Amino acid sequence: MDRVTAAEVFNRICELGSLSAAARAMGMSRPMVSRYLAEMEQWSGSRLLHRSSRKLTLTAAGEQLLLQTQALQQLAEGISQTELQQSVAGTLRISCAHFTARRILNPVLNSFLTQHPALKVEVMISNQNINLVAERIDLAIRITNELDPNVIARRLGDCRSVLCASPEYVAAHGTPHTPVQLSQHNCLHYSNFTEGRWQFIDHSGAPVTVDIQGNLSVNESSILLDAVLNHAGIAILPWLDVAPYLAENRLVAILPDYQPQTLGIYGIYRSRLHQPLALKLLLEALTAFLHQ
Repeated sequence: MDRVTAAEVFNRICELGSLSAAARAMGMSRPMVSRYLAEMEQWSGSRLLHRSSRKLTLTAAGEQLLLQTQALQQLAEGISQTELQQSVAGTLRISCAHFTARRILNPVLNSFLTQHPALKVEVMISNQNINLVAERIDLAIRITNELDPNVIARRLGDCRSVLCASPEYVAAHGTPHTPVQLSQHNCLHYSNFTEGRWQFIDHSGAPVTVDIQGNLSVNESSILLDAVLNHAGIAILPWLDVAPYLAENRLVAILPDYQPQTLGIYGIYRSRLHQPLALKLLLEALTAFLHQ
């Protein structure tokens, strides 16, 4: 964890008298401010604040540490922030799922690293929500409509999906013409988003929910894509994955008047303040790619 940032967080907590006020002032989530404070107490080996329902007060150890953290922050502010923030260098650590890495991050990252040769990027492939501070992650990219309200995030774009199957599957099992008829088919689904139901929006904008069943449920869309290409059933798949196969007629759209639920694509990071220029530029590049 960055001790300069932790010192700044501790100073703002002492200045404003509450963790929530410090979180708002620094553009951080409340849980992240709590984690910085916990790390400060662990480093110092002492309890730094007395907590009551009305206010926070410094312990004796907290008073001594405050003098040190204020001096540290003054020293850090003496370094040229312009020079540091305008340098696209160092290392960016990114966490995202396999699909996101293949279809969203990689198309941007190749040219981005060519433009900024002094920058190094480390990518951690994971479908799980992780602790950005503990894992030293600068950016997590997540596709969801249930974003944790405590995180700092920016919506980068939308993830549209298509209900599809192979022509061979349709020839063998028929084409469903209404959502209800999906119950008669082998519906392969993504386990992270589906609990035996699919949600659609019809041509009038009304929501439609149908119960489905199938013999395959996975948490990786590429496995679903392979299964559908091998005529195993019907699945909701990301447009970015299936567009080439639809164009080649290796897949066909099912129920085109019913749009599967669109999900948001979010960039999640630790703070809105003092972002490295590399992170800001990468967020802009990802947003531009998803809106082209």
